[in-house]
Amino acid sequence: MLITELQQHTEHIEENAHDIDPFGNWAPYTVYPQSEDEVARILSFASRKGLKVIPMGGGTKRGFGGTSAKADLLLSLSRLRGIVEHSPGDLTITVKPGTTIAEIRAALAERGQMLPLDPYWPQTATIGGVVAANDSGPKRLKYGSARDHVIGLCTVYPDGRIIRSGGKVVKNVAGYDMNKLFIGSMGTLGVLTEITMKLRPLPKDERLVLLTFKEDKTDEIRQFVIQLLDSVLEPVTLELLNPLLNKRLAEQEGYGLAIAFEDREKAVDYQVQWIKNNVPQGTYVNILKQDKAREWWHRFAILPPNPSEQYEQAQREVALKIGSKNLDVLPIVEACQRLAGQHGVALEAHGGVGHGLSTVYIRENSPQTETVVNKIRSFVEQKNGYVVIRHAPLSFRQKVSVWGNKPAYFSILEGIRKTIDPQLTLNHKRFVGGL
Repeated sequence: MLITELQQHTEHIEENAHDIDPFGNWAPYTVYPQSEDEVARILSFASRKGLKVIPMGGGTKRGFGGTSAKADLLLSLSRLRGIVEHSPGDLTITVKPGTTIAEIRAALAERGQMLPLDPYWPQTATIGGVVAANDSGPKRLKYGSARDHVIGLCTVYPDGRIIRSGGKVVKNVAGYDMNKLFIGSMGTLGVLTEITMKLRPLPKDERLVLLTFKEDKTDEIRQFVIQLLDSVLEPVTLELLNPLLNKRLAEQEGYGLAIAFEDREKAVDYQVQWIKNNVPQGTYVNILKQDKAREWWHRFAILPPNPSEQYEQAQREVALKIGSKNLDVLPIVEACQRLAGQHGVALEAHGGVGHGLSTVYIRENSPQTETVVNKIRSFVEQKNGYVVIRHAPLSFRQKVSVWGNKPAYFSILEGIRKTIDPQLTLNHKRFVGGL
């Protein structure tokens, strides 16, 4: 039996109670390695036996990617956690992949530093999963994504080989940056066992300006955003909220715009005053400071479906990630609003008009959901953008393509995958084009 053979490579095995799961990405057995060597032994065994393995951290992305009901093994990294090394003087930290974002934030805050990533569900999401998916939130506008902060990785290849890329200082790359190969690969090229990232000092002041525009004033939003982007301001976020989401988070009627500033107090004062002086007449303005701003962003961070925290609710939800030119976020969010209304679907949407990434949440998966998603994808593709299903039950992902059309560079991705993982051991068919 498989479990008997597994016990020769790890003692930390659990037989799962149920054989199938509504989200797929499941397996009859879960292994819990507690060291890098143990990860290597398990993957080496799986590769030799032709087993399919799904790496997993906090489980927040179980509804993301993949059209197969199950694999052979779940490789949980939840026990491979903790800070390996923190160098405050160099502004770097090395952590194990099962460490949650919240744990990292708390440890760094004691030294007046931060990891400037704002992925969703920080209490549950692990740094390994965030890096594997290159996840990010609205603060990507100023700080970038995981790809911009990782400077070193330790990775176990699917055949059990251990490789190290990058280093533990900021300037450490000469030639091709191997880190970039694994960041955003959805765990298809290797299992991360150590991650080194660069940090930033905690800002002295933090404020959030919430603007609300009437639904028929979207031209005013566009003009104001262009004026702001052409100014000397350095907003951390420039996030557009559709009316339903603005009502939920800001308790106001109409489109919302969440503009965050993090800097020295005088710099923040200047930028907030600029907003007050230049906002269109009749626009509602609400300013949240420090703790209240952080509380608002906490509510924002738990918007997406999360199978690990809200199992039953997440089975009814669908979430989309949309990429476009930054100012196309405005017509895209408008189109989502219009299509939802036409088909009687409750839809919440937000998008970064500074970086071009939008997210759509459909809270109740109805017979009209598939139609709405396909029409949104068609509209976005006409603007040379893309739509990815970032969460949905397996039955929905089997009907509607998760990734859309294969990109022009698909053959390159396929070649890299087959070179590193010829047995297709890790996260089989979970990445772009069914890789």
